[in-house]
Amino acid sequence: MNENIQNRYTFSIDLIKQAGSIALSYYLNRNELVIECKKGDKQDQVSMADKSVEAKIRQAIAEKFPEDGFLGEESGYSGLDSEFCWIVDPIDGTSPFLNGLHAWCISIAVLHKNEIVIGMVFDPLHNELFHAQLGGGAYLNDVPMHTVEPAESVQDGLVGLGMSHRVPPKTILPFIHQLLVDGGMYVRNGSGALSLAQVAAGRLLAYYEPHMNCWDCAAGMLLVREAGGTANNILENDGLLKGNFVLAAANQQVYQQLDLMRAM
Repeated sequence: MNENIQNRYTFSIDLIKQAGSIALSYYLNRNELVIECKKGDKQDQVSMADKSVEAKIRQAIAEKFPEDGFLGEESGYSGLDSEFCWIVDPIDGTSPFLNGLHAWCISIAVLHKNEIVIGMVFDPLHNELFHAQLGGGAYLNDVPMHTVEPAESVQDGLVGLGMSHRVPPKTILPFIHQLLVDGGMYVRNGSGALSLAQVAAGRLLAYYEPHMNCWDCAAGMLLVREAGGTANNILENDGLLKGNFVLAAANQQVYQQLDLMRAM
């Protein structure tokens, strides 16, 4: 076990819980928050909660591991060529968060030499910490996680879906059509990171989104793989900065079925 990775893993468990407490406090007082829209998109919102939680996380990392790089949704990036780089979404599911829904979380991932080695998704409302270290398995709090077993097709569970205005509607409509034709069913909760964690926990059969930013999905993709599932490489084609499609499934068989739908 790489001691440097283990140190960051242990540190990030405490850090994400502290950040979760701050986020939960904002959530319980969300009517007092000032809401802004990014680039004029009313569906892409940000609040002081997002900014404060990310600032807390970034400051703590800088104090403990000043040599590490950082990529955050709200404050940008620095030191991406460092040996270690942290990828942070302070509140994934800002719209559900602001509207009093339960589908939001905090997501933290760590890259080591351009490989995701730590992934954590924390749901403060339910006190559920989904966490994984490369090669060490995936856990929900202290209990090992496993994807849906057995699963042979999309008929064996629910498929989580995500969508944004960064891509046209026609990108996902053929996928939804074929999923329903093949006897599958989908849900959308507004948080891609939390949905990926649900795949790892065996609650969802799979998750697909035509485009996600890396801070939304890096942690979740490691969770799925370490829980025994299959997921695409989101870092391909400069995915760290440009984002990528995301497809994660309980196993290779279901992944291939969904990948064919995606290609339609």
